[in-house]
Amino acid sequence: MGGDDARLRAVVSLAQAMAAAHTPRGSWRAAALGACEALGGSFAALSVWERGRGRLRVLVNAGERAEGEEEFPEEETYPVHRFPEIAEFLHERWAGGGEPDAWVETADGPVGGMPGGGAGARGYGHVYCHERAAALRRRRRGCCVVAPIVLHGRAWGELYVARPVGEPVFGREDADLATVLAAVVAAGIAQTERLEELRKLAFTDPLTGLANRRAVDVRLDEAVEQHQADGAVVSLVVCDLNGLKRVNDSHGHAVGDRLLERFGSVLSRCGAMLPGALAARLGGDEFCLLAVGPEVDDVIRVAAELCERAAELELGDGVACGIASTGDPIGPVVSARRLFRLADAAQYRAKAARSTKPVVAGRDGEVIRLADSPPKSPHDRRHLRGSRP
Repeated sequence: MGGDDARLRAVVSLAQAMAAAHTPRGSWRAAALGACEALGGSFAALSVWERGRGRLRVLVNAGERAEGEEEFPEEETYPVHRFPEIAEFLHERWAGGGEPDAWVETADGPVGGMPGGGAGARGYGHVYCHERAAALRRRRRGCCVVAPIVLHGRAWGELYVARPVGEPVFGREDADLATVLAAVVAAGIAQTERLEELRKLAFTDPLTGLANRRAVDVRLDEAVEQHQADGAVVSLVVCDLNGLKRVNDSHGHAVGDRLLERFGSVLSRCGAMLPGALAARLGGDEFCLLAVGPEVDDVIRVAAELCERAAELELGDGVACGIASTGDPIGPVVSARRLFRLADAAQYRAKAARSTKPVVAGRDGEVIRLADSPPKSPHDRRHLRGSRP
């Protein structure tokens, strides 16, 4: 009974650890470490089957990693044709209901009589397993248990736990536990995917697919903190799409929405010229680019190209564009609100002057004075509303 209690606690612990994770990586790591501990392994990995590319891609390696194994590898992949048991035959096994069983392999080959393993056992032979045996030998591991992960009725990937040479070989009870753990991991992954989708919706503008104001607020706060910590150059480009009201009134809101979408695409393409830049729609006809790292002259050059491309959009009247950057003499930037007010004031001045080029705070003293004064117009107050202090 003690053993059963310990295994139950291990299952519960794994589920709780995945639920407590705040990111997909954290969830993957919790799954691998929890399974490793539950099965008394020294190493565990979680892999996903990328059907379109015909490969298994390792998401996380946890525990005692061999030379060359990274915790979160960028490109550790294996052609799925070398592991057809995960891609081809498992579907037939659970088509009638239930979950696919885990199986055990050793450095000397598959274990006869194990669920899913062994020459002739349950239909699998050495031809499908020699890659795993070779990998065990190469990494000086003695045995492994492999549990398919099924999500939404389809093979999603696998959970892999290994023990070093000299340790007892996994048995049938271990394989049964691995099957249960894989089901728990699948539930955790499904929950993580749902949370990620909600998080994405919370930070995405539904019309353009760009980031929204909430995402900008969060990223700008982080960027200013980074600037204060290590002097990173933070640049904010605030844009106001001209003529949207006229388009809506003359052609209808559906046409106005298409104009917003097209400008969003232009903004996204221009933003891609600045490594790591965030392109966002703040709301209505207001957009922005947030760049951390690039020199301010590079940001100005991209903003100038943005103005040129916006002027070429059918039906639109171009864009008013203002820039504020810690790389210019704009005084101390102690808050995200300060940088936003400077960029907004520059954009307001560009709009008032009908400028076809960006106006840059710090290169025009009037912009600094405008930003330091209280908001005087509904337009200016609208920009500042919601800015974090």
